[in-house]
Amino acid sequence: MSRLARMVLAVGLLAFAGDPAWAMDETEALKISQAAVGEAIGEHTLTDSAGRTVRFSDFKGRPLLVNFIYTSCAHSCGIITGHLADVYENAWDVLGKDGFAAVTIGFDTPRDTPQRMRSFFRKQGVRETPGWRFLSADEKTIKSLTETAGFTYFKSPKGFDHLDQVTIVNADGKIHSQIYGAAFDKPLLIEPLKELVLGTPAPYRSLADLIKKVRLFCTLYDPASGRYAFDYSLFIQISAGIVIIGGTIVFLVRDMWMARRRRLDGERSA
Repeated sequence: MSRLARMVLAVGLLAFAGDPAWAMDETEALKISQAAVGEAIGEHTLTDSAGRTVRFSDFKGRPLLVNFIYTSCAHSCGIITGHLADVYENAWDVLGKDGFAAVTIGFDTPRDTPQRMRSFFRKQGVRETPGWRFLSADEKTIKSLTETAGFTYFKSPKGFDHLDQVTIVNADGKIHSQIYGAAFDKPLLIEPLKELVLGTPAPYRSLADLIKKVRLFCTLYDPASGRYAFDYSLFIQISAGIVIIGGTIVFLVRDMWMARRRRLDGERSA
């Protein structure tokens, strides 16, 4: 589906916003969302909760995670914000604080002011950091950004109907993939993020590339704890293998040396 077709469909959805009988077509919303994969997210200027200007170009060079909420939401917005706090914390633990950035954007432009955004994330027990910003913007910017990201929303009796969606943008500013649900499984987001942050081309250009590749394969998800952690068992197995192989080589060399010495001693005595 072309971007123009997505825009036309989104406008059509919004046109029915005032009709209580209208229900969001989730299948069509998902089609719009998936059609955005591969698109450039573009440049957008927003405002953080402290009133500072934030541009999407500020995040160029590392993956960016984008999700949308509205501050008067009494349903999934609080759930996904709390869930993302846990997911992001775990992802930063394994990928590094500078591995990626995240933004949560209020799409209800008349109400989602910087002050309301600040109150919203504090209510969820979340602390805004340089790695995770809570942003507001004018109606024109939100319209452009949500269309580009493939995010569908419209007014309903409960406030707004919308997808619970996290958009993964790669370091070049193109949409890599979409994650859905208010409380999705961590691997759905962290696995593609690992590939984007730690994936390196082969052959390795440097020791740093090799270390990244090792971290890529040794950072594993533990279902019991619900967290990602670095798995040292591979290094233990490699070390044990090196010791065994090294010991075998030493034994064989020593045995060959002893046999040669016995042969030489026998030749001298003869």
